[in-house]
Amino acid sequence: MACPGRGRKQSSTAFTLIRNFGKPHSLRLLFLRAAFTAIFCFAVIPFAGVAQQAAEGAQQPLQVTTEMVQISVSVLADGGEFQSGLQRRNFRVLDGAVERPLLFFAPTDAPAQILVMVETSPAVYLIQNQHIAAAYALLDGLAPEDQVALVTYDQAPRAVLAFTPDKNALLNALGQIQFSVGMGQLNFYDAVSTALDWIAPLSGKKALVLLTTGLDSSSAARWDALVQKLRARDVVIFPVALGGWLRRPPDKKKKATGPPEEDSQVFAVADQALQSLAAISGGRAFFPESAKDFAPMYQQIAAALRHQYLLGITPEHDGQFHALSVQVLDNSGQPLATEGKKATHRIFSREGYLAPGP
Repeated sequence: MACPGRGRKQSSTAFTLIRNFGKPHSLRLLFLRAAFTAIFCFAVIPFAGVAQQAAEGAQQPLQVTTEMVQISVSVLADGGEFQSGLQRRNFRVLDGAVERPLLFFAPTDAPAQILVMVETSPAVYLIQNQHIAAAYALLDGLAPEDQVALVTYDQAPRAVLAFTPDKNALLNALGQIQFSVGMGQLNFYDAVSTALDWIAPLSGKKALVLLTTGLDSSSAARWDALVQKLRARDVVIFPVALGGWLRRPPDKKKKATGPPEEDSQVFAVADQALQSLAAISGGRAFFPESAKDFAPMYQQIAAALRHQYLLGITPEHDGQFHALSVQVLDNSGQPLATEGKKATHRIFSREGYLAPGP
């Protein structure tokens, strides 16, 4: 779905992913998508109401522009259940110490677009049955109107399945993934960066589910570039780490029961990257240690997506990064406890946003 008022050019891969976006199944969904299309296009989203040109060569119509930062929020109660039923009055957004008025609020049942990205390196080939066989747990937990798409990567990302509400299509596509053999570069950071570009034109709730080792053979500069881009986008990332037993630090008291210490250090760096991607975007990182861990973790991702709220605020125009914090208020207007021993809730939201220039 292209953003109103944006240029017509977009990458062919982005178009391929989005073109099968699917038709809405209800008047409510139609209304929500229309609202999202009218408001959201990027993390700082320009909205333009543009009349269609009556004929080729007509003058450009007048455009009215409003900008907004989109914030996806999920609220996890102390008992482990995501909280639904919250209203606009239950949320407060702070830009530093300054409260920002909410320009937009959407409830948890708004449809979502989920792009699943799977690493296809030789190392993952050996354990592919673990995470792919459990993918049904993620798909069964999604709403019927949610859209799913599939991308794979090793040296570069490849679009496999365009966005569709048909969850079985994703299961079939996962079963036909081709894994690479031999040695080669593994460009995880650039693959995520490209995926962010591909789904940027989508409006509303967007998520990137990464099935990956998190390993990357590129320079640290590529990581810095990815962080900079992610801070300017409205995508929530849920990394699921592959190669569980390799990630555990070796037990020095036992002989040859774990990976070499050098491998553990490499995976420690990858773990930190996955944790950072989740924290920056407002998602959660998962580190399954065995095959039986995947299904419940996928169920948690699906539950988080089903219980996301969408908030919108006006951005500053200083070209700086603005740290954001979201508070959930009780019926008396007091923030729920989210830190310390008395914490009753945990809030997941993006760390902040990169403001446009003046």
